[in-house]
Amino acid sequence: MSTSETPRWTVRPVGSNWGDFGADDQIGRLNLITPERRVAAAREVQEGIAFCLSLPLDCPRHVELHPRRKPPEMGWFLRGDDPTMNYPMDRVQPGQTDVVCDDKALISLQFSTQWDSLCHIGQLYDAHGMGEAEATYYNGWRANEDIKGPVDYVRGCSHRNGPYGAHALGIETIAETGLQTRGVMIDLFVHVGLERVSVGYEQLMRILDADGVDVGPGDVLAIRTGFDRALLGRYADPDAPFDQHRCSGLDGGDPALQRWIDDSGIVAIVSDNEAVELLPPTHLPDGGHGPHIPLHNLCLFRLGIPLGEMFLLSDLADWLRANGRSRFLFTAPPLRLPGAVGSPVTGVGTV
Repeated sequence: MSTSETPRWTVRPVGSNWGDFGADDQIGRLNLITPERRVAAAREVQEGIAFCLSLPLDCPRHVELHPRRKPPEMGWFLRGDDPTMNYPMDRVQPGQTDVVCDDKALISLQFSTQWDSLCHIGQLYDAHGMGEAEATYYNGWRANEDIKGPVDYVRGCSHRNGPYGAHALGIETIAETGLQTRGVMIDLFVHVGLERVSVGYEQLMRILDADGVDVGPGDVLAIRTGFDRALLGRYADPDAPFDQHRCSGLDGGDPALQRWIDDSGIVAIVSDNEAVELLPPTHLPDGGHGPHIPLHNLCLFRLGIPLGEMFLLSDLADWLRANGRSRFLFTAPPLRLPGAVGSPVTGVGTV
């Protein structure tokens, strides 16, 4: 039941954990990051070496992965008509010796290394069993009531009841947790190379067994495919070879893999590829019915597992392999930007 008079849902989606963390929960499986698990994660720091887990914020450059998402547009603030870059303060008060730079940026919140909040992907779902599917998000939070936009596409009408944005499940709810726990590296690149391979449950289990990787509740999975270095290669050289579909990813439609993700107790998944799961997906809905991006549906809509995309993982993955390790301290809170759906992130992996 919701704390409001009318519950947001009475029919829980199959395979979901709605309500397990409370009727009004907004952070999903991040609830499993307990103080004890943070302490255990901190014990993974043995050498005191920190790895940046984020690409430059204007990467990818010289390649378009998503036509609606653009790199940052940089600018500066004005003092009167003067741009505040190398601005001498003696123009304000003669004799002052300060020189000021004060810039700004217009950014896409889901460009480069990024988090998807739990309201990034929802589903048309009949939450009350009344025969009417409505745009619904994790734990029953609703479009146009909790996540507000200017158009109700289901009903075909426009709204003027702003402000628009995520009034529930926004990215700030993830930021407020601190998002620090144990990370576990899964190195697909070493096993399949930089090739388009859809990794399902059986192959993933073989990789975990071969590398001696253990995954437990409260962990963040870090999926290294090598795509990060391909992006950086094109970032540095516009003529460098690049194929945006040439990398591995999880087979999001594999039922056995979906069960394992549910049973494992992991709290988030990050990858160095574009979407964590392989796109276009290898498993399409029968007759076009059902989710087109099934891992996003499982994680964001049903289980409350945030997804991180285009993380920089290869440097850390190589160090971990060279030192016979797979675990590290993962720290990667998003921007605490109320109402936002996604966020850039500067993550850190510490060993």
